[in-house]
Amino acid sequence: MITLIGGSGFIGTRLASRLFNNSKKFKIIDKQMSKVFNITCAVADVRDIDSIRKELSNDAVIINLAAEHRDDVSPKSLYDDVNVQGAKNICEIAEEKKISTIIFTSSVAVYGFAPINTDENGKINYFNDYGRTKYEAELVYKKWQAKDPQARKLVIIRPTVVFGENNRGNVYNLFKQISMGKFIMIGNGNNSKSMAYVENLAAFIEYSLSFENGVHIYNYIDKPDITMNVLIENIFKAFGKKDKIKLRVPYLIAYLIGNIFDILSKITGKKFTISSIRIKKFCMDSMYNTNMQKTGFIPPVKIEDALLKTIKYEFTDNNNNNNR
Repeated sequence: MITLIGGSGFIGTRLASRLFNNSKKFKIIDKQMSKVFNITCAVADVRDIDSIRKELSNDAVIINLAAEHRDDVSPKSLYDDVNVQGAKNICEIAEEKKISTIIFTSSVAVYGFAPINTDENGKINYFNDYGRTKYEAELVYKKWQAKDPQARKLVIIRPTVVFGENNRGNVYNLFKQISMGKFIMIGNGNNSKSMAYVENLAAFIEYSLSFENGVHIYNYIDKPDITMNVLIENIFKAFGKKDKIKLRVPYLIAYLIGNIFDILSKITGKKFTISSIRIKKFCMDSMYNTNMQKTGFIPPVKIEDALLKTIKYEFTDNNNNNNR
């Protein structure tokens, strides 16, 4: 039974839809009930080993999507509790139930502010607790696989920033700001970004079910990479707007403003949408390479079409799930 731990979320729901459409049996285990696949969903938390043990069958093929990932998580210990201890709990149960396959969605955050075109052999150089705990979780899974390397399969997938329909992350916020005419460009826009469309990522996770036993590690990126200027130009065109940025704020000024909001957040205890780390992420190059093509996988949707599909769904079509 394909079991999606953390399968009620953005990526999990898309993956579950693919499995359903391809007539593959699956089960979702999540701390929240799935809004789409509630019949096949069980409520359990990776931090509670007994609750996960109860729901995992002996024939399970585990896909672990559960993660604590926001920049403003509080308390910080949640990163370790969910990402690292959750991995230890899953591996302990896999040992008990003789489960032989685990697919884990990690992150390119393990590379930190990485050199351009970093691939799977890149230096591990995380800069925050999210990247640290994702990498520590990888080590937990590798230790599990190494105990019986001929019989066990471990797939580690490190996606770059993921966007798509029904996501409310940074890419969606960028779309929304442009649609409302409130977008302000930070920096010169010449920095390039690697992106991943959720349908393509879900397709690759499904595809990885066919891999042979062993350890498989892949960055997930939808090529080609594009500069922020080109990305924003494409978004403007998708909205039928003139591709003219009205206001640009130099990076150093924006970064200073972000630090001011960081201080205000510490003083007031409030979370703000502006922060120094978000300014830095927006203006930095985040271009990665991948050896994924060696597997024979072909993404079903081109990145340009993915942007159009997402904008159409979120801002043009009348969708009840649209929470603008």
